[in-house]
Amino acid sequence: MSKNEYKPVPFKENNKTSRQTKKEQRRTPVRIIPLGGLNEIGKNMTIIECCNDMFIIDCGLAFPDTEMLGVDIVLPDFTYVEQNKSKLRAIILTHGHEDHIGGLAYLLKKVNAPIYGTKLTLALVDSKLKEHGISEKANLNIIEPKKNVKAGCMTIEFINVNHSIPDSIGMAIHTPAGVLVHTGDFKVDYTPINGGIIDLARFGELGSKGVLALMSDSTNAERPGFTATERKIGDSFDKLFNQAEGKRIIIATFSSNIHRIQQIINSAIKHNRKIALFGRSMVNVVMTAVELGYLKAPEDLIIDIELMNEYLPEQIVLITTGSQGEPMSALTRMAMNDHNKINISTQDFIIISATPIPGNEKYITKVINELMKSGAEVISAGMYEVHVSGHACQEELKLMLALTKPKFFIPVHGEYKHLKCHKQLAIGMGIPEENIILGEIGNVIETDGIEMKVVSQVTAGRVLVDGLGVGDIGSIVLRDRKHLSQDGLIIISIVMDRVNKRVVSGPDIISRGFVYVRESGALIDDARHVVINTLKHCTPQELNEWNYLKTKLRDVLSDYIYTKTKRNPMILPILNEI
Repeated sequence: MSKNEYKPVPFKENNKTSRQTKKEQRRTPVRIIPLGGLNEIGKNMTIIECCNDMFIIDCGLAFPDTEMLGVDIVLPDFTYVEQNKSKLRAIILTHGHEDHIGGLAYLLKKVNAPIYGTKLTLALVDSKLKEHGISEKANLNIIEPKKNVKAGCMTIEFINVNHSIPDSIGMAIHTPAGVLVHTGDFKVDYTPINGGIIDLARFGELGSKGVLALMSDSTNAERPGFTATERKIGDSFDKLFNQAEGKRIIIATFSSNIHRIQQIINSAIKHNRKIALFGRSMVNVVMTAVELGYLKAPEDLIIDIELMNEYLPEQIVLITTGSQGEPMSALTRMAMNDHNKINISTQDFIIISATPIPGNEKYITKVINELMKSGAEVISAGMYEVHVSGHACQEELKLMLALTKPKFFIPVHGEYKHLKCHKQLAIGMGIPEENIILGEIGNVIETDGIEMKVVSQVTAGRVLVDGLGVGDIGSIVLRDRKHLSQDGLIIISIVMDRVNKRVVSGPDIISRGFVYVRESGALIDDARHVVINTLKHCTPQELNEWNYLKTKLRDVLSDYIYTKTKRNPMILPILNEI
């Protein structure tokens, strides 16, 4: 066996036969039910259930992909939680990122349970709950690493980890079946900006006593080596601040990356610059972190946005949202010359301190192009070391496996390729392939201490939020939106006399997003004649059956339009009665 390999810690056996031993060792089963965060990035949510008790780990959201036209956010499906709310003992939050707390306000409108999280995490949660008008109803409980919380027959122990936001935790879940370890989002940073080093000693102590199953962050499972320390970014900022002498500095980053913002503050102090904040989430998070002491800044360093013009460009650093090219973010509006307070010019030095979330590359590229067209100098992660990840790379993932020595392993938090790669790392570390589960959302993964397997499936999936509508956007609505966006719409308007079974007015053909009527008069006139001929050949009975008539008009006109244009606009017949 190589140095890196190990054997899972066996359960103690007595001198009885193997069959008798197994029978004695089988324990009260515990179930792990992921409702999000597997085969996807975001909307992390996992249920741990044992006997008549269950608790939830995180309740996050995801952001819509390019196929989800008009959708604001994506939530996990809470159906199983609603059906079993009498069992719910607690909601445990690992840290304050949107993909772990962003869905909580929507869940609390359906169920209620004590919420446990670290001080910063709960402060960010409370701000969100106030926006939804439910802050007073929430039972928020501050916890700390090395403390425990009871959830029925289970006990949750909190363990300090490093991530890109302070107050992040992993946990050991002590159940009748054995100890489950959940890392949360983590990396190993020996020189963290804020807080202590990840508690590797406790993970190792748990491993020496016996860990039944490990659930570990897989986001960076494809990346070799170690994740760089956040302190590297501070050196980069100092060099770039020198390079930007005489210019206004604009830095786009995630509002929740408090470690990054602290380093921007440190560089601003060194270079005698004031800081202004742009974007509602940026202002909320930074002000909360300053108030709680997680950000250290002189009292007069952060100025009101309205006072910015009282300073010269070389005296200002703007920290803004929009590092992912979000259409309504402050940086995007600046790039499109649509911001009411900032005009981009040759006097601007812009740093995008983030790497693109998969799928966002084209949005960020568009923003960078527009910023450059305005004369600004733009620095991004691909050009300079202005971003490091908050997630563990392969060597750190292997370290976690080596310390905890789990009997079973479930990779979590990542797309399928990340989970699969993490599985291969675990196999290389000596965990038998049959003891590794690549789960899917909705799986009920059960273990009794002897074996672990998927035993059933619960309702799971995604719930789309559009404005105030939660869950009223489904696949059919998305299909129609996509159809409209690609091919446009044709409306056929007809006024009917149903008593005399005849057409009184029309048909009028209206085009939206298909062709410009004034430039396609012949096509529209021919389409009108097709509809007229169809109506002429309808029997009086058919004219009276409006559902049949609408279907017939839609089919006939669709065939004609496709023949002429090879396009399939949505066709909407509207029949009015007099």
